[in-house]
Amino acid sequence: MTRHRFTIGLTAVLVLTLVGTPLLAADAATLYKTKCFACHGEKGNGDTTMGKKLGVRNLGSAAVQGQNDAALTAIITNGKQKMPAYSGKITDADIKALVAHIRTFAAK
Repeated sequence: MTRHRFTIGLTAVLVLTLVGTPLLAADAATLYKTKCFACHGEKGNGDTTMGKKLGVRNLGSAAVQGQNDAALTAIITNGKQKMPAYSGKITDADIKALVAHIRTFAAK
């Protein structure tokens, strides 16, 4: 019985170690849709009712894309003007993933 519990426990630790981390961080596109989409819109240009009302910046603009990752991380973490802070609401890994997703809106 003890060996059986040990095997189950060891298996659980291995599974969590091997696949647990990716499961904890949300997919960036999904996270964007749940946290950012209402204001920033599908293409990040702020072309939504709420985005227009709040005057949000186009995430693909040179002004936003010209900021370094640390600056974007700080804005998502701490909020800015009418944008809420996400510190404590999503993980640091999720914030990093959102910054990478914001980079996909850069003008091509």
